[in-house]
Amino acid sequence: MQKDLLLQCASEKTKQAMSRWVELGFRFGDRGTHTSRTIMLDELNAVLAHCPPEAPRSNYSAEIIEHNLLGKRTASTRRLTNQRLGELYGLDPDVPLFRLMRRFWAADDRGRPLLAFLTALARDPLLRATTPLVLSLDVGQELVKSEMLTVLREYVGDRLNDSILDKVARNASSSWTQSGHLEGRVRKKRRQVSPTPYVTTYALLLAYLVGARGQALFDSPCVRVLDTSPDDLMYRAMDAKRLGIIDLKKAGGLLHVSFDVLLTDEERRLAHGTD
Repeated sequence: MQKDLLLQCASEKTKQAMSRWVELGFRFGDRGTHTSRTIMLDELNAVLAHCPPEAPRSNYSAEIIEHNLLGKRTASTRRLTNQRLGELYGLDPDVPLFRLMRRFWAADDRGRPLLAFLTALARDPLLRATTPLVLSLDVGQELVKSEMLTVLREYVGDRLNDSILDKVARNASSSWTQSGHLEGRVRKKRRQVSPTPYVTTYALLLAYLVGARGQALFDSPCVRVLDTSPDDLMYRAMDAKRLGIIDLKKAGGLLHVSFDVLLTDEERRLAHGTD
């Protein structure tokens, strides 16, 4: 069975460590939102434009379900949309990943598709399972659906039937298109994304929260999603340092990266595994 991609950038894999990552907002398992939805970028844009960063989870629910902010036809669809958006993003400032995403969201219009995608990737194991395949494609190469189904089947085993796996494959392909990694309506072909300094910082931060440090941050699966060479990533990280959202120092061949300016005391405790 295929291993969860997120755990490949973790320095420790104990149950205690995973409980901390869940507190930070990561999600694990063999099921995910892509059994029924994509990353729903348009819906997320609308919801975040309407609700302020400090709004509690109940406000998002009220806007989506009671006030039908997203224009869904039935009450059941509104409830399901609220549930699925919550699964993918948290929609709660008490969920660290969502709080951090929203901080970058306000500052980086161009980076929003990748910010949303990275958050969904951290919270949907099924979407993560498709990552090695998509990243292995050369620019212009077509994504073969049967290959997508194969990697998903390797990940979930016999826990999802073929019809559900087919839906996951379609939804995941759409999500990779919304993020900018694929293009085309029927025939999906690989294209290259270009991350902003804010997106670069967020990807590095995701790797940091699950235990990667120093140079390992730049080699992590979370960061490989950015389609950017190590040298270019360093340039973008230096830009982020000038923006005051990351602390980066190189000395004696060692690289030190800190996100203290972004994290609360509790988030730093969870990231470091301290009591």
